[in-house]
Parts: sequence; structure tokens; C-alpha cells
Amino acid sequence: MSSQLHSQQTPAHYTLQHRHTADVHRIAVVYSEWNAEITHALRDGAVTTLLECGLERQQVETFSVPGAFELTYTATLLSEATQPYDAIIVIGCVIRGETSHYDLICNSVTEGATELNLRGKAPVIFGLVTVENIEQARARSGGAVGNKGSECAIAALQMIDIRAAIQG
Repeated sequence: MSSQLHSQQTPAHYTLQHRHTADVHRIAVVYSEWNAEITHALRDGAVTTLLECGLERQQVETFSVPGAFELTYTATLLSEATQPYDAIIVIGCVIRGETSHYDLICNSVTEGATELNLRGKAPVIFGLVTVENIEQARARSGGAVGNKGSECAIAALQMIDIRAAIQG
């Protein structure tokens, strides 16, 4: 999907297909403060893209968490909120180090996001950038490879449409 988004459309060109005047879509963007240079750029890319695609600022809520491990806990709380979200985007950046910590965090966040998606309350869009070094992270947060946060915003809108098409 990522290559499809990158090559076929720019973020500002996606329009919700199942948007009705009564619909007020809410999207949560949860981002980690760890590797803030990267995660803030990804967060900003996601929020900017959602606004460019027609959402109002009050429809997009951002939540900061300390690190990537806390992303799925917060996404769980948001998926169970009294006022539901139509999509939840989780954004983080894990850079490989010298220990197995990288693998543990990446696997944990992936499994947590998968579990939430299987529950089906709201799509959880996976915006965890997993890289070998800071240069790769910068390339994916507004550099040569684009902004993965922006791509996640498009994926969130597409998932809102998919759910509307299936559930009516």
C-alpha cells in the first residue's frame, strides 16, 4: 500500500467517499516523544494531510506518550472511549541499537496494533518507523522517502471509507 500511495496520489488528493453531512469524523493521532525530531515530523505530516483532505482541526486530536511501547495502551483507551474515534493513528520511531530492545519494542507495538485491529472498534493505522539509523528515519519523516505520517493519514481516511462501505 505504501508504494501505491507514494506513486499514485499526493496526500491532498484523497476525498472521503462515504462522507455525509451528518457525519463528523474523529481521528486520533497518538505519537511518542522518544525520537521526537522524527515523531513530531510524522505527527505534523499526518495532521496536515488530514486537514488538507477536508477535516477540520477539531476533528483531529493528538495525544503524546513517552515512548513507542505506550502507543498501544493509549490506542486501547481511545478505541474504548465514550465518544468513539473513526480511526486511530499510532506514530513512533524505533532505531536499532546494540541490544535486543529494538526487536522487543517493534514486536510489541506490532502485536498490540494487530490485536486492536482484530477487535474492530476503530482501525489502528501503524505508523511505527523501524529503522537502522537516524538517516533512514529522517528520510521517512519528510525526507527523500516522503512522510510516513502523511501516508498513515491517507490510510486512515481509506479505512473510514472501507468500514462505511461494508457496514453502511
